[in-house]
Amino acid sequence: MNSAPPAIARRTSQRYRWPQFFGDFSGSIIAALIALPYGLAMASLMGLPPELGVYTSIFTAPVIALLGRNPVLIGGTASATVPFIAAAARSQGVGGAAKVTLVASVIMMGFCVMRLGRHIARVPHAVVTGFSCGIGGMMLISQMDIMLGVASPLTRASSTAVGQLAAVVSNLGNISILPLILSLTVIGGATLSSRWSHRAPAPLVGVALAIVVARVVGMQEKDIGDVPTALPPFVGFSWAPRDVFTVLPSALALAFVSSVNILITSRVVEHFRGRHKRMKISDADAELGAYGIANICGGMFGAPLSVGIPARSLAVVRCGGSTRLANLLHAVILFGIMRLGSGMISRIPIAALAGVTAWMGICLLDWSTWRRLPRMSRVDAAAFFFTAISVMAVNAVLAVAIGCAVYALRYAYVRWIRPEPSVPGPDLQSVAPEN
Repeated sequence: MNSAPPAIARRTSQRYRWPQFFGDFSGSIIAALIALPYGLAMASLMGLPPELGVYTSIFTAPVIALLGRNPVLIGGTASATVPFIAAAARSQGVGGAAKVTLVASVIMMGFCVMRLGRHIARVPHAVVTGFSCGIGGMMLISQMDIMLGVASPLTRASSTAVGQLAAVVSNLGNISILPLILSLTVIGGATLSSRWSHRAPAPLVGVALAIVVARVVGMQEKDIGDVPTALPPFVGFSWAPRDVFTVLPSALALAFVSSVNILITSRVVEHFRGRHKRMKISDADAELGAYGIANICGGMFGAPLSVGIPARSLAVVRCGGSTRLANLLHAVILFGIMRLGSGMISRIPIAALAGVTAWMGICLLDWSTWRRLPRMSRVDAAAFFFTAISVMAVNAVLAVAIGCAVYALRYAYVRWIRPEPSVPGPDLQSVAPEN
């Protein structure tokens, strides 16, 4: 009886080695570096104190690491949740945003109990692949204004990647060469590093190379800068009867959008890891339950809802991360940055982080699928193509619905419009025995 725990410990130590720790650690550093400016920007866009966008990851990651089913699915504040939380923040401040987040978290736990997650997880593979490519294109386009040095409120005003691209194109006359050099340095360094070894922390290598180039050449580009260090307090708010008509509909929509995001992103990350089998149906339900519990922990401090973030998750994968420790270390490193404030991290150029996100977007584009497109069945090719384009032209949730609608139309066409010809049965008279 007493020898069982040491035996388990020995088997665990044999499975987890220093190369795995190095992958988890380096991947969590890059994920934290991406999370810092992105979280600050998303919270500001929602009308919340900027630091709350970072504390979303800090408060939720430990719970997700403990209860989540995908070990390298890194959560955080995402643009898909902005409209719902921003509306609540405009009407009732941080307390209103907290109410919407908490109610949405409870609804997500309800999805888990009612086992609705397994139905979302049945999205066809071509739609998931198209979603992945669309997210990759969106990540690349979202960083082009920073890479080209034309970032402004106008270039970020559009809610779609296509709109952002149009805004960037209209400002091409104001291109700055220095941020472009830093971004391309990151992309080039990460690409060469990944080709040298698939377990190398490619994004971290790219960022380090960009910092060296900036210091040697003497570039003075905008960096992350100092961040607030104070831990946010518990949020106080009161409930009113009218919240049933204001908070509940927004929370229901937020929970649905977040659930689709989490499960689709989880499948994209697994696909990127080379694991093409569908998750267990129970895992999809449990993933939503884990995020629901985690978001309750963050919502009590006013932190916006956490969903799956492709950029951070793929950063962990590209650096060789493979266990739950990467998710936990991601939160620990972010907390260390927030507490310690300025230092080496604060001097990292924003353009370098834009290069990291752009490089991972390029990786997500999945060029092999585009090459196979002419050989795919028409319905699979159409679902893939329309999903990828819709992610950039509309939004991620509607893109998944459009991709699935392709299969629904195909089913309706075969079932009712042009049904398959039935195979004629044997003619009984022709085979009847002669008298």
